[in-house]
Amino acid sequence: MTDNPFSLWVYLSQTPLLWLTVTLAVYALADAVSLATHRNPLMNPVLHSIWVIGVFLYLTGTSYTTYFGGAQFVHFLLGPATVALAVPLYENRKLVAAAILPMLAALLVGSATAIVSVMVFAEAAGLPRDIVLALAPKSVTAGVAMGISEMLGANPAITVIATVLTGVMGAIVVTPTMNRLGITDFRARGFAAGLASHGIGTARAFQVDEVAGVFAGIAMGLNALVTSLLVPLAATLLLR
Repeated sequence: MTDNPFSLWVYLSQTPLLWLTVTLAVYALADAVSLATHRNPLMNPVLHSIWVIGVFLYLTGTSYTTYFGGAQFVHFLLGPATVALAVPLYENRKLVAAAILPMLAALLVGSATAIVSVMVFAEAAGLPRDIVLALAPKSVTAGVAMGISEMLGANPAITVIATVLTGVMGAIVVTPTMNRLGITDFRARGFAAGLASHGIGTARAFQVDEVAGVFAGIAMGLNALVTSLLVPLAATLLLR
């Protein structure tokens, strides 16, 4: 190691613990900045963690495969974190039950709008069929979106990019948009966030209000189911 000043870095860069530490440290720093700015939407910790880690990987010449060797431990926790949404849902079950019919109506309209709008705009822009199909499930959580994309024969990598961008953009614009529209019902605000921008939007909703987070979690789960049914139908009807 003494013959090569970079040998220690080469060794460390291949260990999963390094990339797990980098991921957690960058997110903790981004979240601290977000908190210091009173959760300003533009200081979304997911958004800034993505570009900071991306730049770091580029500068160090690290492949995504090597990075994910450590980051997969954080990825694994997505499952338990999603299941944990059941706790606030149970605590607010009466509030949820009282709004079941409006939620179902909003679910159908919102899910269909998210799918049809992106497919129509993408096709109007002259994008290839496989790209249009890859963009269609952008408003559901990444795991489900990738499954839908693969089922349709599209590129799941493009789907993941579109899904993450949708989530980040939704988390940034949802609160200012709701404020400007004068929507004060946190049930509606949260449901819209979860429906349009899945897990990242749900995390943002919980930062704003617990009730908003509960309804965002419901929207995220239900939209995954409805989107998996509507996307193949929309592909058959809209794409020739």
